[in-house]
Amino acid sequence: MLKVQTGQIVEFYSNSCCVVSEGKELRCKIQGRINLVVGDLVQLESSSIDNNSEGLVTKRLDRVTALYRSKEKVKKPIAANISHIGILVTKNPKTNLEFIDKWITISKNASIEPFIIFNKIDLLQNSSFQEDQKVYERIGIRTFQISAKLFTNLDELKKYLSKKTTIFVGNSGSGKSTLTSAITGKKILSKALSNNQGVHTTSVSTLYHTDEMKIIDSPGVRDIGIDHLKPKEIILGFPEIINYSLNCTFPNCSHQTDEGCEVITALKNGDIEESRYNNFIFLSNQEKTK
Repeated sequence: MLKVQTGQIVEFYSNSCCVVSEGKELRCKIQGRINLVVGDLVQLESSSIDNNSEGLVTKRLDRVTALYRSKEKVKKPIAANISHIGILVTKNPKTNLEFIDKWITISKNASIEPFIIFNKIDLLQNSSFQEDQKVYERIGIRTFQISAKLFTNLDELKKYLSKKTTIFVGNSGSGKSTLTSAITGKKILSKALSNNQGVHTTSVSTLYHTDEMKIIDSPGVRDIGIDHLKPKEIILGFPEIINYSLNCTFPNCSHQTDEGCEVITALKNGDIEESRYNNFIFLSNQEKTK
């Protein structure tokens, strides 16, 4: 006799997946051509007689949020039902501010809350991240300074992640796997990069769950584009620019050389950070050239 139940995908392969349902992990086949990613909530059938660990996914339930990879303006989902995106920032390898601003933009457009994790503070002087931290705290982004390797300040981060579903993003070597292991207690297999910049995972997309939180680790977030976003969507990642743009003389102001641009005035007055403005223009123009 088949039992119909619901669950969440914690690992996804090309034609099968692992689903956690009722506290049990099931290896499932997929009925038909259902578009599934890690984090999806699904309906499945399993045997209620032999108590085996196999099932059949028959339906995907509605997604609350989804994270997309974009190539040539074609979107492909890579993870679903995420509440928060943690942007990992390091000095070595160096994370540029464009990377941070791009991910804030991606997060805001996906209705996912971004926050910033300054990692590897054990290798730096305490003041190394302070200026960057001030820039993002001024626009309401939550920030943390940690050492995932030495477990420094992880209790505060764990408290913030409680009851949330989070995905970490960062350049290779930024410590995504180390951090995921440190806060979940799950061992994540990694291998060294050939240029000695760090390590990267080789596993499939996986959702790690504890009693307190859920963390998604996905190789698909290493290279994610924004060419599907329009300028009016890109600006969502820059709330301070939105606020001043409301007072521009012309509604179609490009915020570059237009007369009566309040964004330019705010930039000259120091009310908008120059790096943020430059990245806004760069990301907006990048979309136009595609």
